[in-house]
Amino acid sequence: MTRIKRLTPRLANQIAAGEVVERPASVIKELLENALDAGATRIDIALENGGVKRMLVRDNGEGVSADDLKLALERHATSKIQEQEDLEGISTLGFRGEALASIASVSKLTMTSNASDEKSGWRVRSEGESMRSALEPAAHPRGTTVDVEDLFYNTPARRKFLRTERTELSRIEDIVRKISLSHPAVQLQLTHQGKSLRQYASAMSMAEREFRVRQALGAAFIDAAMYFEEQKEGMTLSGWVATPSYSRSQADQQYFFVNGRSIRDKVLSHAVRQGYHDVLHHGRQPAYVIFFELDPRLVDVNVHPTKHEVRFRESRSVHNFIFSTVHHVLSRSLAEGGAAIASQEASMPGAQYDPGSSSLSSNLFSQRSLLMAEREGRPQSLSAALDFLAMANPRSKALEPGTAPLAEAGSSDAAQNEQEIPPLGYAIGQLLGVYILAQNELGLIVVDMHAAHERITYEQMKQQMDEAGVTSQPLLVPQSVAVSTREVSALESHRDVLLARGLRLEVASDESIIIRAVPALLQREHAEQLVRDVLADLVEHGQTERLTEQRDELLATMACHGAVRANRRLSLQEMNHLLRLMEETERSSQCNHGRPTWFQISLAELDSLFSRGR
Repeated sequence: MTRIKRLTPRLANQIAAGEVVERPASVIKELLENALDAGATRIDIALENGGVKRMLVRDNGEGVSADDLKLALERHATSKIQEQEDLEGISTLGFRGEALASIASVSKLTMTSNASDEKSGWRVRSEGESMRSALEPAAHPRGTTVDVEDLFYNTPARRKFLRTERTELSRIEDIVRKISLSHPAVQLQLTHQGKSLRQYASAMSMAEREFRVRQALGAAFIDAAMYFEEQKEGMTLSGWVATPSYSRSQADQQYFFVNGRSIRDKVLSHAVRQGYHDVLHHGRQPAYVIFFELDPRLVDVNVHPTKHEVRFRESRSVHNFIFSTVHHVLSRSLAEGGAAIASQEASMPGAQYDPGSSSLSSNLFSQRSLLMAEREGRPQSLSAALDFLAMANPRSKALEPGTAPLAEAGSSDAAQNEQEIPPLGYAIGQLLGVYILAQNELGLIVVDMHAAHERITYEQMKQQMDEAGVTSQPLLVPQSVAVSTREVSALESHRDVLLARGLRLEVASDESIIIRAVPALLQREHAEQLVRDVLADLVEHGQTERLTEQRDELLATMACHGAVRANRRLSLQEMNHLLRLMEETERSSQCNHGRPTWFQISLAELDSLFSRGR
C-alpha cells in the first residue's frame, strides 16, 4: 500500500498554479488585482510574445516593505485577511495568498518594490525549480514592479496547451478591458513588443467614464446604451444596458462587476436575460456593463480559486432587484426617448430650427384638432385593439398629396399652440403600404406599422390576461414524471407559486411527481417537458419564469398574426391613432422579436444629406 507523504512546497505550489495560473491572462489578472488592492492610480503592463516570454506590471501603489517582500512569494502569505471572520466580509480583490507563489512556481519571477515609508527599494528573485528567493536592495520609485519571464518553462506540458500569440494577447486585452471598466479612476497602459496597444486615461466625471466605455467597447455600444442607477435595501445597481436593437450573436459584450470584481454568475446573467424578455430576438445576446454594489458580508467570493464565481446570501432578492431594474430601464416611456432625441438634436452641429416659427410646426399644429377629435372614440379593450384598423377600406386609394382630411381642424393657431406636440408627432402618409411617415419637432419619424401594432396588441393581450388571472386546465389522465430528489424538494418549496400560475403538481414519491393540471392557455404544450424546465429553473435559480415565457411566446405569435399587414392602406386618422397607442404602450420601441419599431431622422441629418447650409 502506498504511504501518505507530505508534498514538497514546489509540487504543492505547482498544483495550486494549475487552478490559478491557466495562461498569461491569469497572471495579468492576479498582478493587476494586487496593484489595485495596493491603491495604485497608474498601472503599466508590458508584454513580449503574448505574455509567454515576459510580463511586466508596474504600479504606483503603497509598495511592500523589505520585511514583507520575501514573505510575499510564500504560499498562503497575505496582508488582506488575518482571521477566519475576515472571510465573511472580503472587500479586496485578492485574499488567498496563493497567486504570487503559484506564479513563481511556474516562471522566473522578479519583484521589486518600495514602500511609502522607505527611502529605497528592494528586490526579490525566485525561479520555479528551487523556489528559493534572494533579497537585495534596488532603486525603485514608490510602488511595485513584478517581472514574470518564461511562463511554464519548467512545465512543458502546460506550455503546449497555450494558444497562438495573438489569442493569448487578446485574452490579456480582455482582462485589461475589464479592469478599465471596473476601476475608471485608474490610469492604464498596455504595450506589446514595445508598441502601445491600449491607453486608458483616468476617468473621474461621467463624461470621462462614458468615453472610457467607448474606448473599451466601441462607439456603437455607448451610442445604443442607456445609463441607469438604482438603489434598494442597501444594494446599488448602475451601468449601461444596450437597446435590444444592438443585440449580439455572442455574449462578448456582457460585463458584470460585483463590488469591483468581474463575475460570471448564473443568477446574475439569468436576471439580466429576464430583463430583456419580450424584446430580444431568439438566440441573440444582450450587451451591457453593470456594476453591483452591496455589503461584502452578503456575498461570498471564496467559492473558486479564480474568484470568478460568487454566492449571495439572499440570491432571490438580488435576482429580483436586477431583473426589475433592467426591465424598468428597457421599458422607459416613449416620451423619455423623445426627450433624449431632442437633447441630442440640440447638441448637433448644423442648422438649428425654431419649432414655433417653422413650416414644420404649422403643419404639426394643423393636425392637433384631428387628434383631439379621435380621442373621443379611441378603442381601449383588447378586441377593439385587434380591430381598430378594420375600419380602413382595403380598396381605398393610397393617400395622395393634399388629400389629408385636415379640413376638420377648426381651431386657431393660437389655440393650437397651447397643445404640446407628441413625441412621435403626426402622420403625413404611408410609404409602399409598409411604413408610416410622421413629422415631429425634430424632423422625420419612420414607423414600421406591422411591428408597432404587433407590440401594442401583445402588451394589451398580456395586460388583459394578467387582470383576468390564470385558469388551470385539468389533465384528463394525470401524468407521472420521474424527477430527482432536488426537484421534488424544489416543488415542495414552491408549490403555492406554481399553483398560482396554473400548474398543479403533486409529490408521488421521493423521485416522482404527478401532473394534475397545466395553465389553460398552454394545454397543448408538452406537459412533461414544461414541468421539467420549470423544476430545473427552481433548482438552479430558486424561481422560474418558464410558465410566463411560454404564455408570452404564444401571445406573441397571436399578436403577430393579428397585427396589421403590409400593403394595408390607412387613413391619417388611423395612422395618428397608431402613433398615440405607441406612445402609451410599454416598450413600444421594439417589436416582440426585438426589432425596432421606429426611428428618427433629424432635420440636421436631412440637411447634411442635401448639403444645406454649406
